[in-house]
Amino acid sequence: MADKHGITDINPARPIVPEKADLVQMEDLDQKVKQLKKENPYYADFASRGPEWKASFEKKFVRRIDLRLMPLLILMYLNNFLDRASLAQARLGGLEEDLGMSGTDFNLAVSMLFVGYLTMQLPSNLLITRIRPSLYLGCVMSVWGVVCAAIGGVQSLTGLVVVRVFLGVTEAPFFPGAVFLLSSWYTRSELSSRIAWLYSGVALAKMFGGLMGAGILGNMDGDLGLAGWRWLFIINGIITIFFGVLSIFVLPNFPTTTKWLSDEQRAFAQWRLRLDAEEDDESEATSLWVGLKLCLTDYRLYIFILLQHLSILTMTFQYFFPQSCKLWTTTTLPHCCSRLVLFRQIPVIRNLELTIIWFVAWCAAVLATWTAGRTGDRSIHIMSMLLVSAVGNAIVTGSTNLGARMFGMYLMPIGAVPAFQIIVAWIANSFIRPMVKRSSAIAICNMLGNCASIWGSYIYPASTAPQYTMGGSINASMCLVVALLAFTLRLVHQRENKKLERAEQATAEGKEDSVSGWQMKTGFRYVY
Repeated sequence: MADKHGITDINPARPIVPEKADLVQMEDLDQKVKQLKKENPYYADFASRGPEWKASFEKKFVRRIDLRLMPLLILMYLNNFLDRASLAQARLGGLEEDLGMSGTDFNLAVSMLFVGYLTMQLPSNLLITRIRPSLYLGCVMSVWGVVCAAIGGVQSLTGLVVVRVFLGVTEAPFFPGAVFLLSSWYTRSELSSRIAWLYSGVALAKMFGGLMGAGILGNMDGDLGLAGWRWLFIINGIITIFFGVLSIFVLPNFPTTTKWLSDEQRAFAQWRLRLDAEEDDESEATSLWVGLKLCLTDYRLYIFILLQHLSILTMTFQYFFPQSCKLWTTTTLPHCCSRLVLFRQIPVIRNLELTIIWFVAWCAAVLATWTAGRTGDRSIHIMSMLLVSAVGNAIVTGSTNLGARMFGMYLMPIGAVPAFQIIVAWIANSFIRPMVKRSSAIAICNMLGNCASIWGSYIYPASTAPQYTMGGSINASMCLVVALLAFTLRLVHQRENKKLERAEQATAEGKEDSVSGWQMKTGFRYVY
């Protein structure tokens, strides 16, 4: 009732009755707080604090995880790739002559590693969900170091092939296991950049592996009666064993089982992943069989398998880069160097050029994956980078101009390497829960994807060196196919997100709905 001045009389004794919608919202909030307290006492405390606190605490927490996890994983991956790819350096040091190899024998030795590499990927990534990652990855690294050193003692092609198969078996658990471990600590927006830093181990192996190879081949050839290429494998193996033992004591495990974190920090690690996926990442919430079945019945898995398979095919040029550089070093240098200098310095100059190429590729990968994480985009980045690689392959294949060919050799990894890294992160982002489904998807895609390395090595026969017309033409075409597949997955995830929206609406109306055989939590959306 208003008085004569038009002022409404408010009776302080009369309670203000909230609107019905406000009551429902308050009840929902109360239920959420109770649910959070039930799941973990710290969750309700984290949820009650402001965004400024979360941003500050998360920044310090992520920095601590980065410092503890990333440097060692990078060094482990450096050794993983260095031990695997040293064969190309050994080839320059007389491997083929000493073992009586000819024709496609070298291609056979390259491809047979991946036969062993494929057999252990899936069982290993299922096993890592039930074992301490630090112990598991450290032990397998030590074993592959022993196998790598054993290559220095082979006396025939048969011996080389057999040991390479065993090297593949022992190296297989690392990469999918490392990606899975990263996905257990980082959110979807953080994962792609961390995989880029992980992959910097490969870039470092390619940068410094060439210099290391040149130093060993040039200075240790004949020491203790052993050829330089034998010392290359022995030294690489010893270094690998050292880091394998070190990782057992330094590498963190899962957020719930890492002892050097406080209870609050362990809870925060789980809580921020829960916010990202709308669900806790529990290692034993789903059986191995159920998780594998969920993975195999998701039709998107098979598109991702093809995507990663062809993406790896577009990078098979890396195994023949030393020979590709031979055209430049054997046709340009004679015009500017004396014969003595040329004879002694060609391997060093060739490896220095490879070092620069891979450094530039690594810088491009860090930039591309960072922007992919910040923007939430995957497909457009992949398509753009692979167009760059396609142009590089076309230039190297079609041109005889040395300057143009060197420019093309820079473009090939600048495009293909970042695209592959984004694809790996995209797979982990797309099969986010349950944990066993994610580990299965990462392993299956990596396992079948690496089949490309088996047959991909044969598209570069020695008879076409150093131009490699057939290999470059196939790779240029595959870059375009992978770009098309990325666009297809973009459309698929857009459709899946619409299905998730409809499922949420159905749940709000009291109807149950599920997507891809697993009940996704409210608010989750696939990235594309």
